[in-house]
Amino acid sequence: MCGITGCYQQPDGRKLADVMTDRIAHRGPDAGGVWSHEDERVSIHLGHRRLSIIDLSSAADQPLRKDTLSLVYNGELYNYKELRAELASRGARFATQSDTEVVLEAWRAWGPAALNKFRGMFAFALADIATGELVLARDPLGIKPLFYHQRGDGVVFASELKALLAAAGAELRIEPGALVASMLYYWVPEQRCTIQGVAKLPAGSWARFRPDGSHETRYYWRVQDIAADAANGPAQDLRAVIKESVAAHLVADVPVSSFLSGGLDSSIITVLAHQDSSAVDAYTITFRPEDQKLEAMPDDAVYARKVAAHFGIDLHEIEISPDIVNLLPRMVDILDEPIGDPAAINTLLMCEAARERGVKVILSGMGADELFGGYRKHLACLMASRYSGLPAFARAPARLAVRSLPVSVGGRGLRYTRWAKRFMTFAELPEEARFRRSYTLYDPDELAALVSPDLVGNVGDVIAEHAAIYTDNALDDEVNRMCLADTRLFMAGLNLTYTDRASMAASVEVRVPFVDRVVAQAAFSIAGQDKIRGRTAKAALKDAAAGWLPDEIVHRPKASFGAPLRAWVRNDLRELIGDVLVGGELVQAGMLRKGAVLRLIADEQAGREDYAKQIWQLLSMELWYRGVRAAGVAA
Repeated sequence: MCGITGCYQQPDGRKLADVMTDRIAHRGPDAGGVWSHEDERVSIHLGHRRLSIIDLSSAADQPLRKDTLSLVYNGELYNYKELRAELASRGARFATQSDTEVVLEAWRAWGPAALNKFRGMFAFALADIATGELVLARDPLGIKPLFYHQRGDGVVFASELKALLAAAGAELRIEPGALVASMLYYWVPEQRCTIQGVAKLPAGSWARFRPDGSHETRYYWRVQDIAADAANGPAQDLRAVIKESVAAHLVADVPVSSFLSGGLDSSIITVLAHQDSSAVDAYTITFRPEDQKLEAMPDDAVYARKVAAHFGIDLHEIEISPDIVNLLPRMVDILDEPIGDPAAINTLLMCEAARERGVKVILSGMGADELFGGYRKHLACLMASRYSGLPAFARAPARLAVRSLPVSVGGRGLRYTRWAKRFMTFAELPEEARFRRSYTLYDPDELAALVSPDLVGNVGDVIAEHAAIYTDNALDDEVNRMCLADTRLFMAGLNLTYTDRASMAASVEVRVPFVDRVVAQAAFSIAGQDKIRGRTAKAALKDAAAGWLPDEIVHRPKASFGAPLRAWVRNDLRELIGDVLVGGELVQAGMLRKGAVLRLIADEQAGREDYAKQIWQLLSMELWYRGVRAAGVAA
């Protein structure tokens, strides 16, 4: 796992490549370098920072050059040994034991068709000095990031947005529509970027840039197409598919550890990995009792301990009680774009603790909720569908009763009240709007009332984008439509994004066996009624896990990877919210309406409403805004 940068057809390309490669040194502390080529047709500079996982020798350092091809690669190819054997049988010669060289030789042999042979997570850039062309490519589900900026007749690219800002920040501007999207979602969807002129190479795509200034982008894999094909075929054997995926994700020349929350997903991954290799240990997090009380959080560590004890897994516990006032600005910088999910802090602190113990690779259960219908919102939307069918006279009393309930009393959070209030915000909406409102922070009118009148038009655009993505499929059941939307939006834009940035900030690679092209195809071969059965979420996955885990773990209440957000907002961050958010640049510039912000804060502090997530997102966005403005980016 690494970080890549590069410049194509840039007069100051070497200077920019050096700056960008230095800026992402945290992604690869083991080695680094920049390769340059310039002739009368083309100027190419490729930068790399290496975290050594497969083939630890210096021979596998990058940029990797062979004949006319040069490659910088960020990722892991789990089937590289099989592909290496196939390529060798065709006459390819190898100088290393790395998967990087397999990527290069596979492209030489098959061109873009190689991408459909790769099983793994990756983003790479490959230059061919014979043709003068540059190719960029990204893995099928968007696990690894790749930002690019078309500059002049060429392109500048990097694994992280902060690298592009370090190199060319003074040339760039903030994209206000993406800030509106961030407020709606509390993260930035893959289809948008907070900096004008910068884009994220789409998952499952590749792009080719030529010396004459022309370029093209093509898809080689689209999850909506895979989902449609899978839904029309037979249901696959989840047990076999998941077990095989976990085994594939253990390929490494360094020890592998695992996250273990004690929930179903992380327990499946940890236990299967430990069965394959007894050296696999696990990490879990705990919280201060007073924080758990206000958050109304279950103590998931209890279940993590039970799983570890049952299977003889070495478990390391990390208490999350950070100096959040000082950590939040650092976290905002790490995340690159305004992301209002405090779970990123958990990932950072856990990865830092693991790295101190020498760990470079950690497995995660991320992706199972999206693919198998495991979020509360999935079940809640199905319940809302039935609720909205009741007569209006029957719905009105429930609506009024829930509206008057407080969300906390005496410093104790009322979890079910929060859920009930949330449910009422979308219970009577049609399917797409219902699903959107089940997990976003505002309805359209609320968001329009929060932002500057000049930005109100962006609200409708962002809402329309969600509708276009949600309906862009040929699936015939609501559960799988929600799962597909989450895979394209929530998983890619939030979960994979914060996991990559937070883990790589600690120089740790996180692997996600559920976020796998083979697992995804199997997931969409399962009918929605088998994913949510009655009131049982992830039913098909629980069926598969029955032979692996104790019933107590399979059927326990859903675990979360949350944080004591409400305690932080009401206590630790109270002063910062007043000084930095209310008196901040976004309010002063008129992008946020001060009165609306003050009302959110007052309702949260009084316990009338649950607005902690909204306030956290706005505070994160303010800190992000200050950071990019300091980097020279124009408003």
